[in-house]
Amino acid sequence: MLALVATSTAGLLAAFLTVFAADGLTPVELAMAACFLVTLPWTVIGFWNAALGWWLLRRGERGLAAAAPLIAGATADGPLVGRTALAVPVYNEDPAGVFDKLERLLVDFASRSEAGHPEAERFELFLLSDSTDPEVIAEEEARFAALQLAHGRVLPLHYRRRSDNTDKKLGNLRDFAERWGARFEYLLVLDADSLMSADAVVRLARLMEANPKVGILQSLAVGLPSASGFARLFQFGMRHGMRAHTLGAAWWQGDSGPYWGHNAILRLGPWLEHCRLPHLPGKAPWGGLILSHDQVEAVLMRRAGWEVRVLPLEEGSFEENPPTLVDFVRRDLRWCQGNLQYLRLLAWPGLRPLGRLQLALAILMYAGAPAWMAFMALGIALALGGLGSVAPGPLAYGLFATMLTLIFAPKLWGVADALADRAKRRSYGGAGRLLAGAGAEFVFSLLLAPAVALAQSLFVARLVLLRRGLDWQAQRRAGYRLPWAEAARRLWPQTLAGLAATAALAAAAPGALPWAAP
Repeated sequence: MLALVATSTAGLLAAFLTVFAADGLTPVELAMAACFLVTLPWTVIGFWNAALGWWLLRRGERGLAAAAPLIAGATADGPLVGRTALAVPVYNEDPAGVFDKLERLLVDFASRSEAGHPEAERFELFLLSDSTDPEVIAEEEARFAALQLAHGRVLPLHYRRRSDNTDKKLGNLRDFAERWGARFEYLLVLDADSLMSADAVVRLARLMEANPKVGILQSLAVGLPSASGFARLFQFGMRHGMRAHTLGAAWWQGDSGPYWGHNAILRLGPWLEHCRLPHLPGKAPWGGLILSHDQVEAVLMRRAGWEVRVLPLEEGSFEENPPTLVDFVRRDLRWCQGNLQYLRLLAWPGLRPLGRLQLALAILMYAGAPAWMAFMALGIALALGGLGSVAPGPLAYGLFATMLTLIFAPKLWGVADALADRAKRRSYGGAGRLLAGAGAEFVFSLLLAPAVALAQSLFVARLVLLRRGLDWQAQRRAGYRLPWAEAARRLWPQTLAGLAATAALAAAAPGALPWAAP
């Protein structure tokens, strides 16, 4: 994997420099090359993840076994020995959505019990509330009482509310684990937007028992059905991209895999002992609580000698995605702030090489956006100000096409996999409907990517220059009609930047418009 990524990155950078070097490289062109280089690792790794994943998908069970060898030792029946706590931390979330998903899980467990599978006796469900809104608290208590009355016989149900939100979700889970964790071997974390089937929950517990060296096992979550057009388009592309991407990443990351903080099971003893996160020195947003705590926990678990694995299967594990672009950006900027704190963790002693790489990749996920925006700004300056020149030729067109292919490759590989499998094709309503959906999502992605990248770039500038971040609040998850006034207030920088760049190029360098359009 290292050889593939390094060779590809070097080749793309060499091609870029060759395109611009015909009449000598100007300072602006050299600056563009530097920005281009920063954007490459994440893009190239995504491409090779998907390529390897598609190859493994085509190999069927052998490919899955190569990427996830822990599956081989698990049995589909037999009694479970260890006890698992299902923990759902919430903070001022909409109780209706939370309890609807909990009820579905309990009904599913009841169906398993009626079918002669008694595993429910090895699980207990805990709703861990940090809510502070009196109306939300009252509704949580009322709905929990109703849930207890209707489904309390399926498995033990517990409701605990802290009086404060100390250390946010991580503090909530650790408080639970320190108080009640001695009763359990495993902790399965569900977010307010998570839904898992009873089969998927039991499977994770069986895999942990069959693989005593695994400390964290992350399942692959796909988007829940949604009435939101934004969420449906996003999930359509994400599902295709993640299928191959996750399988390829699981193959080369091996026992140093990712942890996304939910729809995952933890070995409770090692997690309590080795995954306590310190507060970073200084004030927020760079200091204080580590906001993106999940991947840091994975790195610490691996440092202690425990494996961190991902189960790259789409089986009974779901999550909700934001219903509008405004909510999507808000969630993304929270992750951006948390991931950039990893800059202060890269030098931590004792981390495994792949652990440091996981942290570095999480940083590059958001460092690439400012580099991309700077690249575009320098390119526009190049076109308008005569600060360099390029005569498009076969190499330039080839590089342009190659970059678009690399960016969209994970989704293209996923669509290709679905097209190659008759059952998958039929599940989409046939190849025609699958391709029509993929085409619509392609246009959607072209519009979404720069809008989100500009938001990330402005936010990074605010973090660096003003040291101002975001506070993590409850997300809006249910679909709603976004008012034009809110859209304008939140998204005017993207609108203004797009109109200004288009007008400038149309007036001074119309030949550059096709290159800038994506």
